[in-house]
Amino acid sequence: MLETVALQLVRYALSEDVGTGDITSLNTIKSGVAARAAIVSKARGVVAGLDVARLVFREADPALRFRPLAQDGDRIESGAAVAQVVGDAGSIFKAERTALNFLQRLSGVATATRRAVDALASGGGKTRLLDTRKTTPGWRRLEKDAVLAGGGSNHRFSLGDGILIKDNHVAACGGVAEAVRRARSRKGALLKVEVEVVDLPGLDAAIAAGADIVLLDNMDDAALAEAVRRAAGRVLLEASGNMTRERLPRVAATGVDFVSMGAITHGARAVDISFEVVL
Repeated sequence: MLETVALQLVRYALSEDVGTGDITSLNTIKSGVAARAAIVSKARGVVAGLDVARLVFREADPALRFRPLAQDGDRIESGAAVAQVVGDAGSIFKAERTALNFLQRLSGVATATRRAVDALASGGGKTRLLDTRKTTPGWRRLEKDAVLAGGGSNHRFSLGDGILIKDNHVAACGGVAEAVRRARSRKGALLKVEVEVVDLPGLDAAIAAGADIVLLDNMDDAALAEAVRRAAGRVLLEASGNMTRERLPRVAATGVDFVSMGAITHGARAVDISFEVVL
């Protein structure tokens, strides 16, 4: 399944980077020179994207041999080798940058996710971390897989995966109750109805309308705790907006079921990963 999604992206990324050919390697390295390369992390983090890197080397040259030394989701220390590549030196050099770009970016998402998951856990309780649709265009499957590698959970993959009634839907329908009524009358039997609210009266209205999940948008910690008290287990509660790693333990302590964070994808910092070659 991953290859079906990633292959076109990998091919485009390689063509973008190689252009008309790696003229440096073509003009400096003799044909048939073999090399062995190690992909090494220069920082602590969580690795993700190894299967995508494997695809990059395969597309650059099917004769290259890629051997992972870690698995997606593994915590890695600075200096740890996560994979080896053996084969034609020119082919390795051609694929190097593209493979690292995928690994660095996806490991950054996994690392940011793991740090957020750990922060939630330190607050106690059952709160789970969700991602959002704030992903790099074209990379959504890859970044959501990296979230899973980091210990998080996936929210909707696309608009077709669940009903989330937001403020604009409410305005277009004339109110929360009518929006939920329409969703309930037309939705599939297995789809949940989630409603976004910005205050406690909105929560009360969503519960009264029959929502299954309520997204509490940009509420402070005291309001989140009160929302948990009012909901009393009748609906699932998702907190979102203005979430920082420093705040997550306090949010978990309120007892909400989920926290969704766009920053674990759109704001993730790439992990520093390097390529070390021995000819």
